[in-house]
Amino acid sequence: MTEQLTPPAVTDEAPPEPSGATAPPRRVLRAVARWTAALLVCGGLGAGTAFGIVSMDRADVPGLATRGDGRWDYPDLSLPALPAGSPRPFTDGNRGEIHHADLRALLLPLPSGAEQDKVLDGGWITPERFTEVYEKEKRAEVALALDDYAVRHVAARGWTMPDGTTARVYLLRFNSAGIADRFKVHVIGVGLDSGLPSAGSPSLELDPVWTSSGLVERTTAYLYAETKPYDGEQTRLGYVQAGDTIALLTHARKGGAPGVPFHQSVILQNQLLG
Repeated sequence: MTEQLTPPAVTDEAPPEPSGATAPPRRVLRAVARWTAALLVCGGLGAGTAFGIVSMDRADVPGLATRGDGRWDYPDLSLPALPAGSPRPFTDGNRGEIHHADLRALLLPLPSGAEQDKVLDGGWITPERFTEVYEKEKRAEVALALDDYAVRHVAARGWTMPDGTTARVYLLRFNSAGIADRFKVHVIGVGLDSGLPSAGSPSLELDPVWTSSGLVERTTAYLYAETKPYDGEQTRLGYVQAGDTIALLTHARKGGAPGVPFHQSVILQNQLLG
């Protein structure tokens, strides 16, 4: 059992006043003690909330409901059922960190008000269609790498929001976490920039306000944003790796793609894969 840490008890009995004219009044000491206790409690609550996000029961995932700050209204999410006897990716004994659930069931669902893309409808797509994310001169190279790294499945969903934001989510499953990681590093080349240039948005830099808060333990996320001046619309792009699976998410909108719903989408997709 984890030992519970509690702040020291606070009473109204102040310690004896030291001699001399500089000793503070009792009411000041009492106020300081009460504020100290309050800070300890608030700090504990904050830490507990953060811990709850990354170590929640992996049966349900909160939708991070809209709170008037620009977040989209996603439904509450639940992890799909697994085949009998199959472990989740980060449990003991699953050395390859394999996702055994149907990859399509791990895709982020449509938020409220979204219009479903007719092609990226939440089903399987070919590796060749996935390569359309990147600039034309890189697509043959990416297709060859997907074959070399033996990608098992690619699933995708896309939609358009009422404000004109277009969103795309792609999930790529490999044979193990090690292979997925090598594809991420040696083919995509994520790092200080987004690596492979995406179609229409060659200049993507690290998102300066992304903090990785709320990610599932043992997963990673890399977020990038197109810098000004951008041609008509701004693109935001993110990669998430969770075991054997890599997620690619993009948001784009004329005049600028808001950061809040993009960060929300990345966190929720990460939680589904964790």
